[in-house]
Amino acid sequence: MAEPDPQHKAGRDRARTDRKSVLLRLDPAVHEALQHWAADELRSVNAQIEIILRDALKKAGRAPRGVKPLPRRGRPRQGPEEGS
Repeated sequence: MAEPDPQHKAGRDRARTDRKSVLLRLDPAVHEALQHWAADELRSVNAQIEIILRDALKKAGRAPRGVKPLPRRGRPRQGPEEGS
């Protein structure tokens, strides 16, 4: 079996480390409400929390400059020719 390309692996590792990880302690009821909200919008709890925080930063006039957009997850959208 062929070894994976080390440059490809390095690129994946770098993409993962571009985002910060934080430990967040939540009241179980708050977490459950977030789970339901995220599920309603077809998102993970993590993505839902980030969207809420980004919206709050914008609303407070504290949005950082140069913030990267959220990475798109899931399957790519089908073009008109692919959906046929």
